[in-house]
Amino acid sequence: MGQIRHGSATTTHAVRAAIQRSQASLATLSEEFGAAFARSLRRKAARPGDIWHLDEVRIVIHGQPHWLWRAVDQDGYILDEILQSRRNTKAARRLLKKQGIRPARMVTDKLGSYGAARRKLKFVFRHLSHKRLNNRAENSHLPLRKRERIMQKFRSPGGCQRFVSVFSAVRNLFVPPVSIDNALARHIHRIRAFAQWNKATLLTA
Repeated sequence: MGQIRHGSATTTHAVRAAIQRSQASLATLSEEFGAAFARSLRRKAARPGDIWHLDEVRIVIHGQPHWLWRAVDQDGYILDEILQSRRNTKAARRLLKKQGIRPARMVTDKLGSYGAARRKLKFVFRHLSHKRLNNRAENSHLPLRKRERIMQKFRSPGGCQRFVSVFSAVRNLFVPPVSIDNALARHIHRIRAFAQWNKATLLTA
């Protein structure tokens, strides 16, 4: 399949053809043109919250352990994910530095790398470190774990990073924020999400 070019008929036909292939997996879609969709969806995303929950989850690829570092705000919006081979201060610092902005508060587990990264970057904000306080980030790993089992694990570090970038961008779009607490608001959120998705993929509803 050719490379996606937004704004062209080629993109629309390519997307429609891929969606019609019922056997095509989400991983295949992300390889072919998901990254372009993810970039488009991120440009339309709302400003993230100012309370960040940071966590890391172990992912084994071809027998080698890797760590997926993730930042989530108080609404459950996934800010960023970085796959690293190390579970250390350097990896935590990269995740914090990449955001470009600073939170009002950071919530993590007891891993010392987060505090060390904050000090090295000379960030001044409140840091709460307790396992029970970090359920927001820990729960955000569950959909990815489910998808990992369906896909029978990831085949390469690069493929994993590409997939989670697309997967999280789509989840950010369709899953209502935690702050939406009634059925009508959730329904309106999903209508708007589908409108944004259709626009991003150049499809009409």
